[in-house]
Amino acid sequence: MFQAFGNIFKVPELRSKVLFTLLIIFIYRVGAYIPTPGIDGMALARFFESISRTPGGTLFGIMGMFSGGALEKATIFALGIMPYISASIILQLLTVVIPHLEKLAKEGEEGRKKIIQYTRYGTVILSIIQTFFISLWLENPNAFNGTVIVPDPGWGFRLMTMLTLTTGTAFIMWLGEQIDQYGIGNGMSIIITSGIIASLPTALWQTWILLSPFDLARQQLSWWKFGLMCALFVITVVSVILITQGQRKIPVQYARQIRGHRMYGGQSTYLPLKVNQAGVIPIIFAQSVILFPATIAGFFPDAGALTSVARHLTMGTITYSIIYALLILFFTFFYTAITFNPIDVSENLQKYGGFVPGIRPGKNTAEYLDYIMTRIAASGAIFLAIIALLPSIISSPKVLNIPFLIASFFGGTGLLIIVGVVLDTMQQIESQLLMRHYEGFIKKGKLKSRR
Repeated sequence: MFQAFGNIFKVPELRSKVLFTLLIIFIYRVGAYIPTPGIDGMALARFFESISRTPGGTLFGIMGMFSGGALEKATIFALGIMPYISASIILQLLTVVIPHLEKLAKEGEEGRKKIIQYTRYGTVILSIIQTFFISLWLENPNAFNGTVIVPDPGWGFRLMTMLTLTTGTAFIMWLGEQIDQYGIGNGMSIIITSGIIASLPTALWQTWILLSPFDLARQQLSWWKFGLMCALFVITVVSVILITQGQRKIPVQYARQIRGHRMYGGQSTYLPLKVNQAGVIPIIFAQSVILFPATIAGFFPDAGALTSVARHLTMGTITYSIIYALLILFFTFFYTAITFNPIDVSENLQKYGGFVPGIRPGKNTAEYLDYIMTRIAASGAIFLAIIALLPSIISSPKVLNIPFLIASFFGGTGLLIIVGVVLDTMQQIESQLLMRHYEGFIKKGKLKSRR
């Protein structure tokens, strides 16, 4: 593996792509420290520090993770890439409902470019809406226990905040597209991952403080718990890799066709069905829905019934865990049904003379693929639910009783994103190395891109 990293810098084109990607990440991390005008950053940081001690959090916790901590510092990148993710998901769902978008999705490269352009417009619109409500939230001292975050509230501050944060999100979107064009890996995913990994040093420092190896009197984390954490982390990462890469291969046979004096087809191949077809989307959806009451209750401290509901949906409670798991199961099946259409797959196979051995083409093939995909999605949904609940279980006082920031690296959205992006980037680098006759990361076995 270390030899493969050395080989990266022996290929001029690949070296320039990797260095360009690192440069974009550096620019993004610098922007995460440039403050937004008109906000008392220190007071806001103290507020986020106070709510970070409780594992419950709100939607701002999710936004903070995707912004790499920029939201807590109220910087120009405070929104992060979250509006782009929301716009992409909304547009993907609308593709199934709106015929025009469905037609564009089937038009190849030109249709894809138009959908990307629509996603950009949607990102800007969502950013303007979100920044308006964020500016109102920042102006309200009641939302911060009486602390004044904005010394000079008013429309001047609101317009400045909307302009600054929306421009910051648009700039991040542009940075991601530059990685797609001139760098290596998926640009948006790499930016998100860099923001999540940015909290890793803080988590390691908290672990060191809890362990206190040179001051046993202050030690809050015993060595056997630390060893258990390390073993659990390795097991979790390996499990996520296996599920992320896992596929059910459906054999497909193509009939022989004679055209003129040539014979076409006749070969055997397979149709790969991913175990985790929905990726990390179900967890993001489930978190957004279940934390919505807590977020609204934060705007209105005396919300009565809403405050009671938010209290029962605090992370760590039985009610939260059950509803969270059920939401993940629902969104996994929902998103899989949106992204995988067995009827279209069956029609495409029949169009090119392909069939599943033992299954009649057409309706029977579609029903068979739907049956298989439902069973696969069920196992993937259960795994996602376990991974999503793992951080709250580990941080529970009855289990390991460690800070939630440390526990968040043992599962949940962050770990799934990190593992998925690292695997995807390694696959792209591996394919580049193999094309130039260099040995890749793995000599025995193979990544999915290695043939």
